[in-house]
Amino acid sequence: MGKLLIIIGVILIIIGLIIHFFHQIPWLGKLPGDIYIKRENFTFYFPLASSILISIILSLILYLINKLR
Repeated sequence: MGKLLIIIGVILIIIGLIIHFFHQIPWLGKLPGDIYIKRENFTFYFPLASSILISIILSLILYLINKLR
């Protein structure tokens, strides 16, 4: 359990450093499939494709961590 918490902590630190030093990942949030509706007094944004991509990447990382144990 301790080893898993250390690995998760390292992953979170890496993600935090990426977000801190690269303020905005240029392609994230602008993929085809992200829903963006802008009207006069209303704006709706739902990053559907970006969420799916992040989910796939995190699933692969967790799968590889599970295989290493």
